[in-house]
Amino acid sequence: MPLEVLVVDDEADIRELVAGVLEDEGYQVRTAGSSKTALDEIEQRRPQLALLDVWLQGSEMDGLQLLEEIKRRDATLPCIMISGHGNLDTAVAAVRAGAVDFIEKPFEAEKLLHLVARATETDRLRRENEELRQQAGQEDQLEGTSAAINGVRATLKRVAPTGSRVMITGPAGVGKEIAARMIHRWSPRAQAPFVTVSSAMMDPDRVEEELFGTEVDGTARPGLLEQAHGGTLFLDEIADMPLTTQAKILRVLTDQSYPRVGGQRPVKVDVRVLSATAKDLQEEIEAGRFREDLYYRLNVVPVSIPPLSDRREDIAVLADHFLARFAAERRIAAPSLSEEALAALQSHDWPGNVRQLRNIIERTMILTPGDRVQRIDVDLLPAEVTSAEGGEGTSPQVAMMGSPLREARENFEREYLRIQIRRFSGNISRTATFIGMERSALHRKLKALGITEKRDEKK
Repeated sequence: MPLEVLVVDDEADIRELVAGVLEDEGYQVRTAGSSKTALDEIEQRRPQLALLDVWLQGSEMDGLQLLEEIKRRDATLPCIMISGHGNLDTAVAAVRAGAVDFIEKPFEAEKLLHLVARATETDRLRRENEELRQQAGQEDQLEGTSAAINGVRATLKRVAPTGSRVMITGPAGVGKEIAARMIHRWSPRAQAPFVTVSSAMMDPDRVEEELFGTEVDGTARPGLLEQAHGGTLFLDEIADMPLTTQAKILRVLTDQSYPRVGGQRPVKVDVRVLSATAKDLQEEIEAGRFREDLYYRLNVVPVSIPPLSDRREDIAVLADHFLARFAAERRIAAPSLSEEALAALQSHDWPGNVRQLRNIIERTMILTPGDRVQRIDVDLLPAEVTSAEGGEGTSPQVAMMGSPLREARENFEREYLRIQIRRFSGNISRTATFIGMERSALHRKLKALGITEKRDEKK
């Protein structure tokens, strides 16, 4: 999407000249001849850059005063000052007031374009840095080689360039936001903002203010929809959005315009909407908690990300990926997983999906002693993975998965008999009766398996 520039100058021919130069380079341009018109344009929709004439004859405010008012309302909006009577003092005052640059009339088109490109690039990098801070610790790809995840990636690549709305479904922790960011990154809107709206995290009483922005005493504060203009708006956990807000979102999808909270004038935006949910929206619709018409507006292209338990072949790839990542953060060589440790990971149910696996690997890396960090053995994994019932110790199922059949059978018999002997307080006769063996045969089996636990043979 083209970047939008607001040109503010009291001379119509200058406005037309600057607008023509910028439009020839692919920018979208709005113009204003006075400070009042400029503020109205900014309140209507935030541009990516403002070019302000210093003098602005006939306006309520000159360019420097207008700059200060713009910065008071939105300190992040980059502004470049233009003057036909510029001097060092004016330039210094403009920079102190928050201008990113200063250019004198008459100016060469190439210099103007250079300053505009630099200012908009700086703003883009600022946004990206904010996003990166928010994403710290998150992934940027759906890792795995299974047919299921390959199919998801193929769908994302096909739909990314189209501009269609996409609804991403799947249980918590599978990577729905990662999928949304991949669509944005592969789309023509990649250079524009990606804005996330977490319906579940928002205060229900302030959802509309956050989404649509506010107007109080003539001062406008852009909402998340306006911040996403030209880019992508990701509605996470859409099922948790209040019904009243759902109705307004539906109108935005239809008209691409809305009033801010407390305002009357419509704000026009161009955003691509992606949504995600872990809930069954059909059930939510039947329960009256989600609008059916909004569901069909959002669910143009459905993408379902399967849980980790349905693609266990990806666990080895994911585990290696996380091990390499956390090792790089600690500036050590990436460790390997033992066969038994991998078997434990692959046999776990992973109710928290990829997010839980990531946390387990990170925790294991942190708690593993330095002299053992190059090879992660099964005993280094937390009990929630290695224990069949979430307790301490390694489950017989885990031990068997990394063993040949004969060894696995012996391991099972050994653990089984130890449990039964403890169950009957060491009474061999009662144990033999319960498991269906002769007492003498049980003695031979215990000796063969090396079980030497204290037993009460007399009871």
